[in-house]
Amino acid sequence: MFTRFIFGIVVAGLAFSTASAQEADADQRKVSVVFDRALPNAPGMSMKGVLVEYGPGAASPAHTHPASAFIYATVLEGAVRIKVNDEPEKIYRAGENFVEMPGDHHGVSANASDTEPSRLLAVFVVKTDETKLVTEDK
Repeated sequence: MFTRFIFGIVVAGLAFSTASAQEADADQRKVSVVFDRALPNAPGMSMKGVLVEYGPGAASPAHTHPASAFIYATVLEGAVRIKVNDEPEKIYRAGENFVEMPGDHHGVSANASDTEPSRLLAVFVVKTDETKLVTEDK
């Protein structure tokens, strides 16, 4: 009887730990618009800066961006794993950059480290009225 009681506590503790870890993973990714400015020489278009911060091991779901979006991204800290369209997955380190063309599919966007954080700045040139910059795959 005592053994079953202890086993029940351990199982409940593991379930709680797993749920807490999953919640922590969701908290390990932060996306913030840090710049939003209409382009005076391109009516109807804006430049939007998006800071993406990943905790150790964190990732974004596969996604696309608006059809009008051209994106230039620079890794500011750490390293990120990126896969766009059918290109091979690649690791970009601090100071390196990549682009996404309108209509590209971003299959992988993740921190390349399980122990260190990473940050990247994605600069979008996109239609001014676009408010949803990311559409996750279904």
